[in-house]
Amino acid sequence: MAVKVMITDDHSLIREGLKQLLELEGDFQVIAEACDGIDCMGKLKEQIPDVLLLDINMPRMNGLEVLQKIKDEKIDVKILVLTVHNEVEYLLKAVDIGINGYLLKDSESSELKKAILSVVDGEDYIQPSLIPVLNAKMIDRDMDSEKIEKLTKRELEVLKLLAVGMYNKGVADELHISERTVKNHVSSIFKKIDVSDRTQAAVFAIRNNLISIH
Repeated sequence: MAVKVMITDDHSLIREGLKQLLELEGDFQVIAEACDGIDCMGKLKEQIPDVLLLDINMPRMNGLEVLQKIKDEKIDVKILVLTVHNEVEYLLKAVDIGINGYLLKDSESSELKKAILSVVDGEDYIQPSLIPVLNAKMIDRDMDSEKIEKLTKRELEVLKLLAVGMYNKGVADELHISERTVKNHVSSIFKKIDVSDRTQAAVFAIRNNLISIH
């Protein structure tokens, strides 16, 4: 039986090309196409494919937002991200939300078919060239988690305020403590998270989603 696929991409030529490629040998059937994230969510209410091929850069609702909505609504579908983005941050975010595969658009057609069949069989498929950098990033994040766990509740509060640009006096006023106490906390924070200045501390906080950037 042919694997049922939905293609979500804002470029019609890419959708048409993928459809022809996949249906050429009869192993795959493209049952729906969507031109953006909102269109995709609407189509998923009509029929669920075996695999959703999902682009990241799309108007109205991007691929990462679609991923999150699918998870929030508990829609049971295998998701293979097909994108031009080889930056590990996109991959890491997609993995965090929950995907079954991640493939770059410059891949060979044989690799695309292999990736689809892999996720249908319950196996994750990540672009091989991205695996080393993803693993390195995951190790770095695990190390950051260990550092965060060393911080006290008060130190976390101070770090978050530093990260949004507050100086010691502002932090002291916000937390109703003395500037001297703030200085002691800052010194302890720098030591525990292994940074040497406020900028590095802010980057650490942002990287680990301790504050939101709008």
